[in-house]
Amino acid sequence: MTIHDITVAISSELPYYPGDVAVSLSPWNSIANGDEANLTRLTLCSHSGTHVDAPRHFNDQGITVDLLPPEIFLGPAVVVEISGVAAIGAQELRQFPLQGAQRVLLKTGNSDLWKSGSFSTDYAALSVDGARYLVELGIKLVGIDYLSVEPFHGNGDVHRALLDNGVIILEGLNLSEVPQGEYELICLPLKIKGCDGAPARALLRTLSK
Repeated sequence: MTIHDITVAISSELPYYPGDVAVSLSPWNSIANGDEANLTRLTLCSHSGTHVDAPRHFNDQGITVDLLPPEIFLGPAVVVEISGVAAIGAQELRQFPLQGAQRVLLKTGNSDLWKSGSFSTDYAALSVDGARYLVELGIKLVGIDYLSVEPFHGNGDVHRALLDNGVIILEGLNLSEVPQGEYELICLPLKIKGCDGAPARALLRTLSK
């Protein structure tokens, strides 16, 4: 059995989506300064790093992250590798046997973008057509290896096509070391009451044969 940690580390160097809050870590209490224990003040966005988008993210009437059923984030997942495509549509997704799949993680060239330390607008993402295809398949969760499942100049239609139809989004993954194939996803977002999303720790475990 192999466990892949597909979470990006939270740090002050973590790239963030323009308009979001940059991550900041600063000492609050310090043993070196005479305090009893070390304590760090952390400032971040609900969509920093590896995170979950709840339906509330693009719909004021949508369910919040604390009310999402945990079982959405636990269970079989398929990693599909798609390279050289900026907008992933139904045509690209039909190349993979996704019928019956519950969770699909998109591995693109985006995983290499984490190395730069700065946000890139030139990342691969889903098209509306691709999002609707995943909805038609009955997918419960879709993940991608950058900070948004939607193209940088999108208008929210990709998010709404998924979230308004019950497909939860897992963004900010690092799939660079994960081969295409079937896995078990273990991922839980922080339980932040009334929030539109939350950072998460995400792991993939190889399936026992």
